Amino acid sequence: MKLPVIKHLVGFIEENDQDFLIETVETLEHLTEVPSLKDEELDVIGELISNMYGALEVHKDMRSGTAKKEALNGFMKRVMGSIDN
Repeated sequence: MKLPVIKHLVGFIEENDQDFLIETVETLEHLTEVPSLKDEELDVIGELISNMYGALEVHKDMRSGTAKKEALNGFMKRVMGSIDN
């Protein structure tokens, strides 16, 4: 996950609607079922999906009243904490 990408996607959600990201994630998840995809291609799709889910989580925190910067930092702390454990 890359914080600048997640931040950019959160901006997209703010300007448009989170449904665009949800539908994109669903499309990318469906695409991973193509048997001819190489591991490297699956890795890229997986990274995109992870960043989109991250942006959706940050946006959810923002909707519940958390400031954007705090929501981004809090999300990354949770991710780093889960990696360390």
